Amino acid sequence: MQRTVIDQLGNKVEFDYPPKRVISIVPSQTELLFDLGLDEEVVGITKFCIHPIEKFATRAKVGGTKKLRIEEIRALQPDLIIGNKEENTQEEIELLRQEFPVWMSDIHNLDEAMWAIAEIGTLVNRGPEAAYLNHLINAGFTDLQTLAIANGINQSVAYMIWKDPNMFAGRDTFINDILQKIGLRNLIEQSRYPALSTQQLIDLNPQLVFLSSEPYPFKQKHLEDIQSAMTKAKVILVDGEMFSWYGSRLVKAVQYFFEFQKELY
Repeated sequence: MQRTVIDQLGNKVEFDYPPKRVISIVPSQTELLFDLGLDEEVVGITKFCIHPIEKFATRAKVGGTKKLRIEEIRALQPDLIIGNKEENTQEEIELLRQEFPVWMSDIHNLDEAMWAIAEIGTLVNRGPEAAYLNHLINAGFTDLQTLAIANGINQSVAYMIWKDPNMFAGRDTFINDILQKIGLRNLIEQSRYPALSTQQLIDLNPQLVFLSSEPYPFKQKHLEDIQSAMTKAKVILVDGEMFSWYGSRLVKAVQYFFEFQKELY
C-alpha cells in the first residue's frame, strides 16, 4: 500500500507502507527504530549507529552520517530512508531522493524531537509504541523542570562540543533546549555552533563549563587544561548522547539528568 506523508522539512514522501526495508542514517533515530520493536526491517545503518550494540554488529554499514556509501545503499534497495537535516549532507540526501523515499527530521528542541518520534512511529507502523515513549519523555522532563525550580538550579553554562577550534552549542540547537529544560542558562548567545577563544570564554564568566563526550571525545586531560584557565568555573565531563540524541535515548536521559541535577544543588 502506498502512503504519502510530509517530513519535518516540508517535503512530500511517498513510500510502500509498512516499509519492509528501512535504512537509518542517523544514530539516535536508528536506536529509536529498534526500541520501537523493528528488527529485520532495518537493513542498513551508519558506522556511528552503535546502539544497541548487538544490532550494530549484524547490520550492513552504509558509511558515515556525512559520507554515505551510495552504491551500498542502492544495493540494499530500501523502501524508506530516514535522515536528519543537521546530521546528513544536503547533496547526498538530494541524490538519494532521486531514487528512494527519504524522510528527514529537523530538530531544535524537545517538542520537535517528540513530534519526530511520533512521526517515525507512524511511518513504521509502531504508533502506540512511539506514543508510550513520548509519554515517558514528557513526564520525565516535566518533573526535571519542576525539580530545577524547587531546588533553585539556575547556573550559567557553556557547553563545549569541539576542540581546535573550541566550538560551543549556541541558540537554535537541541542541546540549548535541553540545558534550559534542566534549569541551566546557556551563555552562548550566537546561533548554532560558534567558535570562541579561551579568552572569550573567560570573559563570559560561566559558572559551569560542560565538555561533551561527542562529537569530540573530551577526556580528563582536557578538563584539567580548561579548568586551569577557568579558575572561577566548575568544568564537568558530560555524556553527549544524553544532551544531543533526540530519539528513544531521551528516556534514558531523564534518569541521567535526575542524577546530574543532584550535583548542581
